[in-house]
Amino acid sequence: MNAQGVVLNLLAWVAIFILARRIYRKQDVKPIIWKLGIVIFVGLFSFSINLPYMDQQIKLAILPLGVWILYGIYSRKNEGISWDRYRKYAWLGFLANYIFLAGSLILPLVHSGFYPNNELSTYLSEINKGYINKTHPSASDKVLDMKSLQNQIASIQEKPVYSDKWYQTAFESGIERPKQEERFPYQLLGAEAKWGSGIQAIIFIERDGKGILVSTGQKQVYFRAEKTFLKEGE
Repeated sequence: MNAQGVVLNLLAWVAIFILARRIYRKQDVKPIIWKLGIVIFVGLFSFSINLPYMDQQIKLAILPLGVWILYGIYSRKNEGISWDRYRKYAWLGFLANYIFLAGSLILPLVHSGFYPNNELSTYLSEINKGYINKTHPSASDKVLDMKSLQNQIASIQEKPVYSDKWYQTAFESGIERPKQEERFPYQLLGAEAKWGSGIQAIIFIERDGKGILVSTGQKQVYFRAEKTFLKEGE
């Protein structure tokens, strides 16, 4: 989980604590504190459905399974008075699902504000230890031109990913795989994304040394420079 996710989760728990405290203060007969903590936690259990949202899956709570479980336990013990004492905390646990849901909806917006998807510096923040590795036999003996990459990194622009076109060029040419030229025959290693982003990306370098393909697992982003950042190996 990235730094923003941790902060939002902490804020969610703070909100739950404040709501629980308000309920507690208004009660004439106070419940046992450790029990109400357990009731809130059990109240979190729910039947949920997963929905796609901005390159992630969010959970939407539908049925309050935890509340039903707690009600069933108190009903069997004929503890109606105790159930009245803890009922609001059980429902607060179920409500907490929506508090966390709100955090899940806000997180991608906050994350994209701190770490824009269309900026190469998001994925390549620390490159001083960067180097390239050949991933295909067609790759030439090139090395990373660190100075050229550092000078251009702020100006390198995002370009469309022509995955279909690239696929046709690579696999429908009729040339055997080991003999054809790979479009991205190099992998950039040793570089790191911006601190706190939580991004684990695989960085591929284009044959001419001007293109960078970033693969995060959820999506691919393509960047194109004006000048090459590869040079002949020494």
